[in-house]
Amino acid sequence: MDSLLQFFSSFLTNVTWVGALELGLIYALVALGVLISYKILDFPDLTADGSFPLGGGVCVLCILNQVDPWLATLIGMLAGSIAGVITASLHIGFKLEKLLSSILMMIALYSINLRIMGSPNVSLLGEATIYDAMPANDDLQLAIVRLLMAGLVVVIAKILFDLFFATETGLAVRATGTNQRMAKAQGIAVNKMTILGMAISNGLIALGGALYVQSNGGFDISIGVGTIVIGLAAVIIGEAIFSAKRMIWLTTAVIAGSILYRFFIALALNNEVLNGIGFGPQDLNLITALLVVFVLVLPQFKQKWLAKRGQ
Repeated sequence: MDSLLQFFSSFLTNVTWVGALELGLIYALVALGVLISYKILDFPDLTADGSFPLGGGVCVLCILNQVDPWLATLIGMLAGSIAGVITASLHIGFKLEKLLSSILMMIALYSINLRIMGSPNVSLLGEATIYDAMPANDDLQLAIVRLLMAGLVVVIAKILFDLFFATETGLAVRATGTNQRMAKAQGIAVNKMTILGMAISNGLIALGGALYVQSNGGFDISIGVGTIVIGLAAVIIGEAIFSAKRMIWLTTAVIAGSILYRFFIALALNNEVLNGIGFGPQDLNLITALLVVFVLVLPQFKQKWLAKRGQ
């Protein structure tokens, strides 16, 4: 018991690990968004790489124009939802492939984000953010405040997520992704449900972007690079480690997967052996890809091992 308390005490006094947990919670919103498009709607959506910085950029712009940080965060979320609606509309209205629609929107959003911000980098130094709601005297206290605020937003988002997908409309969205023909035969407006699902998906991703820029202290056009990979990694890790079928447990698994992913990344970037052979922060996406491959391949090795053991 004492060793466990000592571990948590050392954990909470380490800014690196507290920061990793905070990032895990922020990207849990991205993972929930990816869960809708990837798992529920069966819509391969790369818009995430554009809607994440879109939510962050719109939030920063609003804060710089003296809009309340909480309202700015919601406006950033709304901007992401609009991006999701456009992606779904390209597929539904113009009969483009789902993947192609998302790629076109992702490319367009890069220019749109630059147009909105007017610069690739915009600072929030000295501006009020949602993290100012609680006082902090040093870096560690600030990291804990950010962690608590991110945790609060994620808990609220998860509760609303679970409640929505237990409603009739939420079940209609799930039915649309499972079998469109059957859903249409049951009288479900599958096009509207697809648009709604994509709006919620990219809204959650943009919400993560709005939290990220406030935590990071500013906007950078490159923050969206690899967002979809991070979201998929969280979903895959969550499903692989915590096999869950019910929505309430599936969302919990995805959030846990996002947190574990950030811890794996933090361990890799702070590992002396990997640092000794040249791995560093610039290899973040490579480490992510290797981690996802490992998680995908591990169940296959496990099945083969169990089969051999059974023989």
